[in-house]
Amino acid sequence: MASHILTGSVIGLEACPVDVEADISPGLHAFAVVGLPDTAVQEARERVRSAMKHAEAMFPRTRVVVNLAPADLKKTGTPFDLPIALAILLAQGDLPGNAGENRMMAGELGLDGTVRPIHGALSFALLARELGIREFILPKQNAAEASFVDEVVLRPAQTLREVIDHVTGTAEIPAFKPDADCMKPADAEFSSDFSAIRGQEQARRALEIAAAGGHNVLMQGPPGSGKTLLARTFPSILPPLNRNEALEVTRIHSVAGRLPASGFLCERPFRAPHHSASTPSIIGGGTNPHPGEISLAHRGVLFLDEFLEFPRAVLESLRQPLEDGFVTVSRTLNTLTFPARFTLVAAMNPCPCGYATDRDRACTCSPIQLTKYRKRLSGPLLDRIDLFIEVPKVKPRELADLEPAESSEAIRQRVEAARNRQAERYASLKKSLNAELTSDYLRRHVKITDLAQTLLRQAAERYHLSARAYFRLLKTALTIADLSVKDIIDTPEIAEAIQYRHGPDSPP
Repeated sequence: MASHILTGSVIGLEACPVDVEADISPGLHAFAVVGLPDTAVQEARERVRSAMKHAEAMFPRTRVVVNLAPADLKKTGTPFDLPIALAILLAQGDLPGNAGENRMMAGELGLDGTVRPIHGALSFALLARELGIREFILPKQNAAEASFVDEVVLRPAQTLREVIDHVTGTAEIPAFKPDADCMKPADAEFSSDFSAIRGQEQARRALEIAAAGGHNVLMQGPPGSGKTLLARTFPSILPPLNRNEALEVTRIHSVAGRLPASGFLCERPFRAPHHSASTPSIIGGGTNPHPGEISLAHRGVLFLDEFLEFPRAVLESLRQPLEDGFVTVSRTLNTLTFPARFTLVAAMNPCPCGYATDRDRACTCSPIQLTKYRKRLSGPLLDRIDLFIEVPKVKPRELADLEPAESSEAIRQRVEAARNRQAERYASLKKSLNAELTSDYLRRHVKITDLAQTLLRQAAERYHLSARAYFRLLKTALTIADLSVKDIIDTPEIAEAIQYRHGPDSPP
C-alpha cells in the first residue's frame, strides 16, 4: 500500500510542496529514495532506519521505495527525514489512514530518534498557510521562528516517538504558544555609541541623514581617522524592525541557517564581509542558490571596509541590488530572486598608501598609482551612492576631550520621527523610505521652492550630474527636510545635499 505525507523543499526563499510517497512490496530487503534527491536526502535512509529502531517502531524487512514528488524538483537538505519515517509507518499500517490529511511535517532525525532543527522552517509555515494546512509538525527549536504565521497550529516535536504517539492519538503534542512579548524588540546593546566619538561632526550629520532616508554612504579618510568606528556605530541610530520587516529578515536568515537562539530577528542586521570575499558569497549563489551577504543585510546595513580592495567584479555586481532592492541569481536549472534592500556603508583610503588627505604625513603614491587606484570605482557605482563623506584625522585636543557628544539615543529619536513621516507619506506606494522613491514620483509630488530648484539645476550643470545622481541628490534633500520637519524643500536643504555629492572624482 502506498502512503502520502506532505512536506516541502526550500528553493531560494520559497518552500515548494513535496509529497512523500512510500511503497512496501515483497522482495529482498532494500530501501531506495527516488525523486531527484541530493546526497543529504539519500543519507536519510540510514538516519530513518536507526531513528525508527530507537523509537520502538519496526522497519520493514522487505523492499521499500520512497518517492519525493514532483520528481523533477531538486530535493535538498534534511527536512525529509521525519516525513519519510512517517510515510513508511503509514504504508505498513502502523498509523491510521488519515495520518497525512490536513497535516504537514518536516524535520531532521538523529540516530537516537530525536528531531533536530532544519533550515527554512518559516518558509515551511508560510507554505502551510498558503495551502490551507491546519497543522504543522516541526522540530521544537524551529517553533519560535514559525510562530510568525498565526493561521497554522504548530506542534513542536523533540522525538520521533512523540510524533508517532501524536498521530495515533496516544499522546497529543501541545500546540506552540509564543510569549506575547517575545517578538517585541528588547533594548539593544551596541558595542559603540555616538557619544564616544570625538570630532567628525560632518560625518555624524551625514550618517544621521543616511539612517533617516536609507541612503548609501561612502567615507574617505586616512588610516585611523575613525571610518570603521563610525560605520560600526551606525546601527545604534537605526530604529528596530517592524513586524513585516522582521518577518522578511527572519525568513532570509532562517533559510541561510543563521538565526539566533531566540528564533527571530528584531534588530536590523549588520553585515561586514572581508574584502577577500567572492562574488557568490556577496551576491548569493552556489549550485543550490542561497542568500549572499547583501540579502543577509536586507533591511539593515552592509559595511564594506577597504572598499577598493574588493575585486572589481564584486563591486560592479552591487549595481543592480543598490538600484532595485533585490538581486536575481541565474543558474542552469532555475532563476531565483533574493531581496536586498540594504543601506551600503563603505569606507576607503584616499590613495594606496592612505595619506593623500593627511595633514601630518606626506603621500608617497605616484600619479599613476593614484589614477589606477581611483579607476577601481566606476561611474555607475558612484552614481548609486548618495553621501560622500570626508573623514579627516581627529586632532589630539579633540581626542582628549572628556565632554560626551550627542548620544545615539537622541539621534535615533530624530531618525525615527523622520522615518515615521516618510511611512505616512508613502503608505499608498508600499514604500517606506525616501531612497526607494522613483524619479517620476519625485517630479510629480515633491514640493520644492523656485530658488531651491534653480540651485539644484545649477549644481547639476556644475558637477555634470547624471539623471540618477540628480534625483538621488533630490532624495537626500527631501530627507534633510524630513529631519527638519519641513514639507517643502528649500535652498538650505539643497545646499546641504550638494556638499555630500563631492565624490572621489568630483571636480572642486
